[in-house]
Amino acid sequence: GWYDSVYDEGLSAQPCIFTSVTPAWNNVNLTQLAEKIKSPLVRHVRAMTAGSLSLDNCHPFVHGKLMFMHNGGIADFHLIKRKLQSQLPDLAFDMVQGNTGESYPKFPPSPSSRSPLDSEWTFALFLSKLPDPNATTLSSQTLQKAMLDTIASLRTFVEEAGITEVSESYEFCVTDGDTVIATRYISSRKDEVASLWFSSCTTFSEYADGGHYKMSKADKQENMFMITSEPLAFERADWMEIKTNAMVVITPKMNLLRIPITEQFYVAPSDPNSARTVEFAREKGLLTPRNELSSP
Repeated sequence: GWYDSVYDEGLSAQPCIFTSVTPAWNNVNLTQLAEKIKSPLVRHVRAMTAGSLSLDNCHPFVHGKLMFMHNGGIADFHLIKRKLQSQLPDLAFDMVQGNTGESYPKFPPSPSSRSPLDSEWTFALFLSKLPDPNATTLSSQTLQKAMLDTIASLRTFVEEAGITEVSESYEFCVTDGDTVIATRYISSRKDEVASLWFSSCTTFSEYADGGHYKMSKADKQENMFMITSEPLAFERADWMEIKTNAMVVITPKMNLLRIPITEQFYVAPSDPNSARTVEFAREKGLLTPRNELSSP
């Protein structure tokens, strides 16, 4: 998804979306679009993990100016889905277009099974936390509060359903084209979650054929921020890992804020017990540790 690079009163403020059920690295249309699109904000490529294969289920999801994506999972989503839906106003409920969270191998689904994609319903829940989901202007503080409230509600639903065996991982990202909010969260004090990194630079350019890119800074100016699951360039000093159970906010003035998500699963980095095991994330292929990065 991307936003127009130049404001035009005749165009909607809604971002443009290109989705496909084919792999991004083998999509000719995407390659041609990428050569021509110029935008202040572009996101994101994601592979499918579960659920039915359809364009309606492709991320990012859009409502008005907002784009939302999720790189994680809610354990046994079918056990909380009805409760989540009951909390939604009509506007948020009706925006769901896909069949995320609908496909099960049998009915009723096994309580121990992992649910398919739940992302679009989570976006609907996020919209319900906003004072006005159709507002043309949303402050960074408003989006930040809505994200924290969304996570709190999901945790309440999960606890009320008695789901304790599987850790939820919430790597949400939402933007209105001016502010970006991203989270790295897991419902565990011991497990690590999917990796999340950020970097800032003045330019991001190809220095060698074959897709080899580097980041450059000039006069300490930061014209660009990137938040990625894995670093897009391999200079160690260019990237910082977002700590587990934390949120990052990129403001319209290009300031980056790191905010801890302080609830029962938060462990301060200064705590002697803050070390987390990586087996949960590694088994799912979701971790890129710093020691795996190397310089070109």
